[in-house]
Amino acid sequence: MTDMGAFRDAVTAWAAGGPGGPAYELAARLPVRVAVLLEGLSDVAAVNALAESRGRNLAAEGVCVLSIGGAMSIGRYAQLLGSPGLDLRLTGLCDERERPFYARGFERAGAAQDGFFVCAADLEDELIRMLGVTRVEEAVRAEGDVRALRTFLRQPAQQGRAPQQQFRRFLGTKKGRKIHYGRVLVEALGPDQVPAPLDGLFSSL
Repeated sequence: MTDMGAFRDAVTAWAAGGPGGPAYELAARLPVRVAVLLEGLSDVAAVNALAESRGRNLAAEGVCVLSIGGAMSIGRYAQLLGSPGLDLRLTGLCDERERPFYARGFERAGAAQDGFFVCAADLEDELIRMLGVTRVEEAVRAEGDVRALRTFLRQPAQQGRAPQQQFRRFLGTKKGRKIHYGRVLVEALGPDQVPAPLDGLFSSL
């Protein structure tokens, strides 16, 4: 839905200090009922991929999936989109180390404290653990990145690291790779393999 993309852009501009009018107008016209606040674009890619695999059109359901550009921005976005602003229901996904930022942001915006879901390290770690190293390596091979992976694994810094840690680090070594594999790894999941935080998020929508 093009209008939902316009709404995301309007909210991002608003959070950066622009006017809130366009976001209010689009929220009323669509209408939007839920804002899913995610730390980054790789999380957005994963959520959108799972929605597609489950046959859900989140935009048509009034759900806006939004990257806030890092957990430090949660307070600003929660104020704009929660009860102090557009009065949308807030939910989201964050890393364990960022839980305090989300908890504080949701509390100040009057949102439910159990309304967001927490990954142990991050979503990529959850996906790698759920799929297993062999399946992740197969996905990397299918995407044509196996040579880059082998070069990466020969680096001294990677010696002695657990394979799961190596793969997680590999995904962040090239611009756009983490976003790309956010979708790829979700598409590789079986129906019963969705990590608990991601599954919980979808159950709440």
